[in-house]
Amino acid sequence: MKLLQTPIISFSPVVLPVTGRHVDLEIKVSAPASGNNLPVILLSHGHGPSNFLSSYRGYGPLADFFAAKGFVVIQPTHQNSKALGLPSSLPEAPLFWSSRPADMKFILDHLDEIISTVPGLIERVDKEKVAAIGHSMGGHTVAMLAGMEVTDPATGDIVNAAEPRLKALVLIGTSGGPEGFNGIIKQQYPALAAVNFSTMTLPALVVNGDKDINLMFSDVENWRADAYYQSPGPKELLTVFDAEHIFGGISGYDARETSDENPERVAFVCESILAYIRSTLDPTDTSWEDAKKALNGVRGALGSIESKL
Repeated sequence: MKLLQTPIISFSPVVLPVTGRHVDLEIKVSAPASGNNLPVILLSHGHGPSNFLSSYRGYGPLADFFAAKGFVVIQPTHQNSKALGLPSSLPEAPLFWSSRPADMKFILDHLDEIISTVPGLIERVDKEKVAAIGHSMGGHTVAMLAGMEVTDPATGDIVNAAEPRLKALVLIGTSGGPEGFNGIIKQQYPALAAVNFSTMTLPALVVNGDKDINLMFSDVENWRADAYYQSPGPKELLTVFDAEHIFGGISGYDARETSDENPERVAFVCESILAYIRSTLDPTDTSWEDAKKALNGVRGALGSIESKL
């Protein structure tokens, strides 16, 4: 992945108290050093084995890319982050699956306050154009914001966190449907096996690696594309060829958890998501249709795109 030359600024931590949360919400904000009418991306980290990649300190390849491309990138540290060291005895631990979309909604509710904390940014942001990207457990979070329902294993209540204020939603490497969830993780994380994609009605892009298979979760091929196949349209599916769960290294620079390190793949994923977000936020933008033409049926393409209305 070619290092970007566009200057960006990063400001962290922005710390906000949240009623009912075990700890304050810590946030990192990244943005281009110049420019106006900047749209916003909320970036939700995964769960993962690392202490700090799953926090506002992680996902540098994504955060830096989108900031350099003219977006304000807001990264919360969700309560599942190992960096916080919260005890496993707490309700909803270790995933804190329902507090994660609540974090994203809180950010939307307090967007002015967050942006105003960063010197020189408040007048440069288009707060009507907000997107969300999530990877792995972050994809589960964004799926909930797109309308995916989860049946709370502890109470039996159905949780719907659909958030129409988000104009573009991107799910990367999201766990699939209950019927294909046949690994040992199903017992460890029952909330992941209690999802209903049929209610995920908001438009979204699902990003799936065709080599993203972990037998602790499922042995079903392309199980992590279920969010596309089991939800109603409009939806888009980007299949990244030969990609495993970290898609070449999106969770951090030179991260040891990356089993398929490939800078070209990281760049491809970033550019493809950028095309989708640009075209979704601006219906006159042809970037996404151009991406389809450049990939589908083209020999040597790094992926393919499928669509449904």
